[in-house]
Amino acid sequence: MREKPFPRLNLPAVPLRLREEDGAIKTFDPLRDKYVTLTPEEFVRQHFTAWLRDAKHYPASLMANEIGIDVNGTRKRCDTVIFGKDGKPVVIVEYKAPDVAVNQAVFDQIVRYNLALHADYLVVSNGINHYCCVIDYNSGTYHFIPEIPDYTSLNNSRSE
Repeated sequence: MREKPFPRLNLPAVPLRLREEDGAIKTFDPLRDKYVTLTPEEFVRQHFTAWLRDAKHYPASLMANEIGIDVNGTRKRCDTVIFGKDGKPVVIVEYKAPDVAVNQAVFDQIVRYNLALHADYLVVSNGINHYCCVIDYNSGTYHFIPEIPDYTSLNNSRSE
């Protein structure tokens, strides 16, 4: 069995645990503790969450994939939610396949999800381009920051 040919990402390579099941290639998602279909978006998710854990020191125990939320009476799923030590959502991450452009519609989607979660940071990635913005609830504004903060600085900024 061979992994599907996906483009090189702007993330460190991750050895995926793969298996074939019912004619589909599946990868093990350690955050969900199960095998899931290896789609281009899932390929990005597995690399991005590993990068957050290994390079940015996000505790795996505080990250969750495919979190169900209600948005204006409709059930939606957040790709990844990262929680603070207090159990409140701090970061929402939305993934797209590498060939999908990150545009305003993608940000509109994650902003709608944030209406339910009230996270401080919104991240969008297609595995090649990564964008992070910080929400300022006091002024009702947001601004993009040049890089995704590591978990320690993320929590330090919340306590200020």
